[in-house]
Amino acid sequence: MKSRWWPLAAICLGTFMLLLDVTIVTVALPDMATDLHASFTDLQWVLDVYALVLAALLLGSGSVADIVGRRRAYVAGLALFALGSLACGVAPSAAVLIIARGLQGVGGALMFATTTAMLNSTYSGRDRGVAFGIWGAVSGAASALGPLAGGLLTEHVGWRWIFLVNLPVAVVTIVVTLVVCAESRRPGVRLDGPGVLAFTVFAGALTYGLIQGGDRGWAAPGTWMFLVVAALALVGFLVIEWRAAFPSLDLRLFRSGSFTATIVAGLLLMASAFSILAFTSVWLQGVLGLSPITAGLVLLPMAGCGFLVSALAGQVVQGISPRWTGGVGMVLIGVGGWLQMLAGPGSGVSALLPGLAVVGVGIGLAIPTLTAAAMSAAPPELGGMVAGALNTARQLGYAVGVAVLGLVFRTTVEHHAHDPGLVGAAAAGRAPRTDAVSAAIAAGLDAGYLVAGAVGVLGGLLVLWLVRPAPGPEIHPVGVGQTGHRPGHQRELTN
Repeated sequence: MKSRWWPLAAICLGTFMLLLDVTIVTVALPDMATDLHASFTDLQWVLDVYALVLAALLLGSGSVADIVGRRRAYVAGLALFALGSLACGVAPSAAVLIIARGLQGVGGALMFATTTAMLNSTYSGRDRGVAFGIWGAVSGAASALGPLAGGLLTEHVGWRWIFLVNLPVAVVTIVVTLVVCAESRRPGVRLDGPGVLAFTVFAGALTYGLIQGGDRGWAAPGTWMFLVVAALALVGFLVIEWRAAFPSLDLRLFRSGSFTATIVAGLLLMASAFSILAFTSVWLQGVLGLSPITAGLVLLPMAGCGFLVSALAGQVVQGISPRWTGGVGMVLIGVGGWLQMLAGPGSGVSALLPGLAVVGVGIGLAIPTLTAAAMSAAPPELGGMVAGALNTARQLGYAVGVAVLGLVFRTTVEHHAHDPGLVGAAAAGRAPRTDAVSAAIAAGLDAGYLVAGAVGVLGGLLVLWLVRPAPGPEIHPVGVGQTGHRPGHQRELTN
């Protein structure tokens, strides 16, 4: 490798590691539940807290990196991620594992929010295009390969190694980063602390309330009180961002229908395509009795189709409006979710494969085109903010999707089986393998696929309706080339 590509290697190593950890725990859940005596709610939080912290802190982490230096923030994120991984790997209880996953999320947010800015400052011209293309391919492959990597490690060396394997990778990445990456900053940036805090409260309270709704019921104080707090925090975030001199998210961007549609679609995509995988794993291991590695291999068609279509899409769909490629991709994700409803009592893994493949094709079409559409809907000066908003929406979509689909899955299983402990037993691989149990789990999974499919199709219709190929209106970026207060005319848009 030529010396100029070593910074790209350092950035891609960190990106691959942090995104792999979003989905790597999927097929390790039964082993975790057995070793740590974890409940179904605990397992949801193991999945959710990492993506939730990642989503909550992404917007503010970009500003922190601009202030203290991108390389310094990236290295600090790697160190925190490694510490969190070590704590996960030696966790004696589900509670400690959940806290450690949150620490991983803090480190991951610092890393993820910094990568695009580091690439942008390191490369230019044709090299920049090549660098972003490779980084995008690595990002897509990481999330898709998570279940397979988790299965390999869980079956051969134990579930704790899905976290401990991060330690040598993080150390190597820190050393390479310090040696080959130059420091860069963006002068004049200020941290939007109140906005970051309000968004964190919103995301956390919403997810907590949804998970508690399935665990304790909607009338419980731990449910409705947190949902009320989430609503108030969201209103507070919008007010703060509208009035802030240096907002984390410039709300005027949402005046563009294309931008709004791509952000919402990014959230719905992760909820529809990836959040359901955890409950598919319950079916594969808890009902069909598959090993972790076999369960990971069953999910591979989605990863393979997504990677191939994403690689070919740039050549094949040139000149086609992202309205069609992104919209059709989202619809395919939804249709693939519905096709997975073919799995049921008495069916084998082959019943899942057509639906998983269709979801993969949809992912490969939708992710790159929606990203391009979001970036083209805003001025280049706001590219970092747009990327942060899109990545935040995706991770929040995954977190909320796990909570909502977990609620649907759990409620349906308990309704059919009249056994509130069945879901936890199945997730830990301890459920009796009877026809009644198989039918109840299959009904819960079908309900989850039904909702996930509807979410995907809804996102596709939204994209087909609102996304347009033409750039959105010009927005004078807040805080760019300005000092002091923000005059009222800065709120105006010019066409």
